[in-house]
Amino acid sequence: MGQHTRELSNGTFTYELDSPNDSYLVHFKGIKSWLLTLDHKRIAINYLVCISIALLLGGIYALLLRLDLWNGGLTATGEVDPNQSKLLTNDQYNHAFTVHGAVMTFLVLIPGIPAILGNFALPLMLGAKDVAFPRLNLLSWYLWVSGLICFLYTLFMGGLDTGWTFYTPYSVTTNTSVISALFGAFMLGFSSILTGLNFIVTIHKMRPAGMGWFEMPLFLWSLYATGIIQLLATPVLGITLLMLIVERSFGLGIFDPAYGGDPVLFQHFFWFYSHPAVYVMVLPAMGVISELISTFSRKPVFGYKMIAMSSVAIAFLGFLVWGHHMFTSGQSPLMGTIFSFITFSIAIPSAIKVFNWLTTMYKGSVALNTPMIYALSFLGLFGIGGLTGLFLSTMATDIMLHDTYFVVAHFHYVMVGGTIIALLGGLHYWWPKMFGKSYNSLVAKTGGILVFIGFNVTFFPQFVMGSRGMPRRYHMYLEQFQSFHQWSTIGAFILGLGMFMAAGNFIWSLLRGPKAPVNPWGASTLDWKTATPPYYHNFDVEPEVRPGDIYHYDRIVPNPEGPGFVEKKRDAMPAETGAKH
Repeated sequence: MGQHTRELSNGTFTYELDSPNDSYLVHFKGIKSWLLTLDHKRIAINYLVCISIALLLGGIYALLLRLDLWNGGLTATGEVDPNQSKLLTNDQYNHAFTVHGAVMTFLVLIPGIPAILGNFALPLMLGAKDVAFPRLNLLSWYLWVSGLICFLYTLFMGGLDTGWTFYTPYSVTTNTSVISALFGAFMLGFSSILTGLNFIVTIHKMRPAGMGWFEMPLFLWSLYATGIIQLLATPVLGITLLMLIVERSFGLGIFDPAYGGDPVLFQHFFWFYSHPAVYVMVLPAMGVISELISTFSRKPVFGYKMIAMSSVAIAFLGFLVWGHHMFTSGQSPLMGTIFSFITFSIAIPSAIKVFNWLTTMYKGSVALNTPMIYALSFLGLFGIGGLTGLFLSTMATDIMLHDTYFVVAHFHYVMVGGTIIALLGGLHYWWPKMFGKSYNSLVAKTGGILVFIGFNVTFFPQFVMGSRGMPRRYHMYLEQFQSFHQWSTIGAFILGLGMFMAAGNFIWSLLRGPKAPVNPWGASTLDWKTATPPYYHNFDVEPEVRPGDIYHYDRIVPNPEGPGFVEKKRDAMPAETGAKH
């Protein structure tokens, strides 16, 4: 055991190292050290394990739904076809799509990238030893686990058939376990609030000398904008869910018209949170893509300030567009026009990001490593999701497409084609840093290609059948839509195979993978300038940041002694250089 003292601008602290290579993975041992850890990196791994379980649960229900929809069960005249058997009953189908939607939205998509990649990388990118509030960080994980337990209780104690939106009057009149699911979503909301608060304070107060606002990696900008949404929008959901619990328990007339309530009021409250929540899912994904495209194009991000400010613009405009979910709810044409206009406006900062990413790749030295394959997949899939959103932003076409499979396809192209694809790309990017192990590149690339192919085969046919009038959430359908559903089912299993290949490759790397280089990708941010895997306290010495360090690759050269990259030796940093905390 050796004693190390680290000097910081606000004082010094002393800590123990088992050895010069004492990583966070072995600094403490035993299950208790993981359950009570305050280390942001271990908390990220805890989230990774738990969210993977939730993703598996949601994925199983998705495949179950697709198997059930292989046959429509109806003839061309709308009569029940005795020659076609259905896997699920009507009630079982309602339970399955509700559990799939609620688990994937609240347990996977919303927390996924901030909780896993944000927790792991944010302090490292700042050269800090941890987040600002480590105990709150641990509490946020326990709140997430409590939410998971509530949803599992719901699953095994009556199920849930309200749809993931908990719309009234369904959520008041159903005999299923609504209250436990509402408590679960409520606790997940608090987990999200604590994570956002932690990230905002950490970015404000723990930036190193030399790192001003416009020297931060773009991933941090996206997490900062996401934190603002989490702090301001999530309390609205929490209050709404509590009111729904009270109404269901005591029969108060808040949302249910049978008690004198207004169901449209619930829609306003729910979508005031849930549309900003779309950007809680997508903004961190965009930050990941910025890191991947810059690193694997070997070029600084084109229009850095515009991408940074576009994250803030998306966070701001996201609070003003919830009404486009309610074009068919009876709101006035004037309000519909205003919401439609603002929804079109929010496409501008998203388009800025896409065009700047494409320009970054232009004449760059593009390397098709596995993370870059996912980044390119993101560009195509999110582009389709964003452009099809314009049809739903226009009142005239939204009236026709509302509650059809066109909406299902659009939503999945944005959420899965955006958030999940970026999460997979980010995991493949930071995996060597997380665990110090390399995965099989061929298997990883094959899995990424299968995910891309399977996703498109699953959801692109749904645009066609939705535009032809196939309603969503229907258990039985006319035979004219059967071929589209069967293609979607085939694609779902291809997508599932690609996901299992990625998961299996990660597990293999932990068991038998070769040791990873310190900086296998030649990245320029501070998270790649510490040991692999990182030390318990992240850095032996406080890292220095110079103007032009971030996203400039002329200072990163191939390692002559082995795989990976190393940083060129530089002269001492002038004392007057740098920004204040």
